[in-house]
Amino acid sequence: MDGLELVIGNKNYSSWSLRAWLLLKQLGIPFAEVRIPLDTHAWQREIGRHSPSRKVPVLKHGDHVVWDSLAICEYVSEQFGEGRGWPAPVEARSVARSVSAEMHSGFSALRETMPMNCRRRVAGLRAGEAAGEDIRRIRQIWRWCRETWGHDGRFLFGDFCIADAMYAPVVSRFHTYGVRLGPVERAYTDAIMALDTMQEWMRAAAEESEVIGEAEVGV
Repeated sequence: MDGLELVIGNKNYSSWSLRAWLLLKQLGIPFAEVRIPLDTHAWQREIGRHSPSRKVPVLKHGDHVVWDSLAICEYVSEQFGEGRGWPAPVEARSVARSVSAEMHSGFSALRETMPMNCRRRVAGLRAGEAAGEDIRRIRQIWRWCRETWGHDGRFLFGDFCIADAMYAPVVSRFHTYGVRLGPVERAYTDAIMALDTMQEWMRAAAEESEVIGEAEVGV
């Protein structure tokens, strides 16, 4: 475990950082945290020596570097989590990977219209048609996973897994922008927000002083 280091951006804004950070915390894997604020002189000065893609998060394990959220989650689960990052049943595991990959590559309209901003609460934001379609699809995924695979716990596949880490920033977005949810989705978002680790992230985000103007939607 020596040398395990996670490089992240602002906790208020960096949705991709939250995914890797939350899984490490939920699996109880100790790591050193390096926070580099986005869009700052410090970012321009420091990010290149940590990340080959100049993006975050980045996991550094000794001389080994992993620089993508989903790849980090896979590596952590395999190397340190005894595979606990995914559900054990093969069918559930394949679905968890599928919905995680869909989150990883999709929902661009939601990302653009509703940037993650843990500190803000915005009432009455009009999401637009494309973002609305993203929201409907996410709600469908959550209902299906909870009703099909999640009976034995509070999360998408029962116990917390990589799929929950991948959707945690969406939970934060829905919380920020007051997205209306049905009872199944609402119970799921409540379960994510109630995590001690999620609350730790939210408290740290609230204490940050940096402001990224384009992410301050609804000001």
